[in-house]
Amino acid sequence: MSAATRHGLALALSFLAGVSLTTVHAVWAEKETAAEDSRLPLDELRTFTGVLDAVKQDYVEPVKDKDLLENAIRGMLSNLDPHSAYLDAEAFQDLQIGTSGEFGGLGIEVGQEEGFIKIIAPIDDTPAQRAGLRAGDLIIRLDDTSVKGMPLADAIQRMRGKPNTAITLTIVREGTKKPFKVKLVREVIQVRSVKSRLLEPDFGYLRITQFQSKTAQNLEQALQELEQQNKKPLRGLVLDLRNNPGGVLNGAVDVADDFLEDGAIVQTKGRGNDSDQSFKATPGDLLKGAPLVVLVNGGSASASEIVAGALQDHRRALILGERTFGKGSVQTILPLGNGTAVKLTTARYYTPNGRSIQAEGIEPDIKLKSLKIAADDADINFIKESDLSGHLNNDHHGQSDDDTQPDDTAPMTIGGEAADSAQNDYALYEALNLLRGMSLLQDHKNG
Repeated sequence: MSAATRHGLALALSFLAGVSLTTVHAVWAEKETAAEDSRLPLDELRTFTGVLDAVKQDYVEPVKDKDLLENAIRGMLSNLDPHSAYLDAEAFQDLQIGTSGEFGGLGIEVGQEEGFIKIIAPIDDTPAQRAGLRAGDLIIRLDDTSVKGMPLADAIQRMRGKPNTAITLTIVREGTKKPFKVKLVREVIQVRSVKSRLLEPDFGYLRITQFQSKTAQNLEQALQELEQQNKKPLRGLVLDLRNNPGGVLNGAVDVADDFLEDGAIVQTKGRGNDSDQSFKATPGDLLKGAPLVVLVNGGSASASEIVAGALQDHRRALILGERTFGKGSVQTILPLGNGTAVKLTTARYYTPNGRSIQAEGIEPDIKLKSLKIAADDADINFIKESDLSGHLNNDHHGQSDDDTQPDDTAPMTIGGEAADSAQNDYALYEALNLLRGMSLLQDHKNG
């Protein structure tokens, strides 16, 4: 065996031993009887080192130790669930930039399904949204390269790039007979996470496109501006979370807190010592009890579901629309000290009433059968968390994958700022009608 190979094996064993020893420490601290399950898997490690040695010695072309070991780590994480991943230095930096609200690329939130890339939601006012890409679209090629089997992080990296450079996506869409190509020009994506307007006197509209660290602060400012335009407090508000793929947990907690006086907002539960957390609301409802309607659809995921679930459980808002995506898992970023990191699923989210969001989503209080506003013969079905390969099961009521049936209605094709008025957006039109009725009922009760 060569010196380089021995070095690679030592690195692999060191890494695996470090993970195993950390696991042993955690398990002994929690439950001594689990120690046997945490011992080093020596037979499997011998197999791993044997494969590594075979590749080093006999593969048709030389391969660097660094590449082999990084690919091994990627494989280990990618088979856990759709959201765990290894982040190389560039991907880690992109993640940090993305959570701040600015990055270079196309403006789509994506996941992976059966080796291909599926769009969870396009971000408003981005090349992807303007080109008409939709939640549920399947990306099968990036330029001339097939994405079949490509790691999700690599696909994201290919889609990002310098502004004013072009990339062609080959798309498969349900209801469309054959794949079609969409050419997009990359931009610096500056995500304005909160958008607002008055629907009519006394009734406001706030749309959150994704949750960032300053989203709650931006929401509070937008609400103040609406009340200034209205020249008095609002009598009702529509909070639009459609096609919002999520984002920063604290951003979602702070937004829910803006409309709640007290009680739990969200709980997280996992195996690690720091995984069990509960986030509580603080006094102060920005609307002072005025009616609130939250719009959701199959593109509302993660942090969006936390907000919808909290407001629903506290009976603070009516949830209107379609069952949400069902991403109820917590990803923790674990830096590795060399500019890289591991994104690891460490816990599940639970609503204040203890409902797990994972692979189930939030069922709206009032379910809308979607109507298509655009002249388009193709129906769309949103991809759900429960449709992703290797997704975590919902751990309540012994539910299995087969117990969760995805919503079979087609989603809205126009929403948020894509509509000029509530009359052009069926779900928003219904939300405004609801607000009017809820406001009248509240006036009667108070009068």
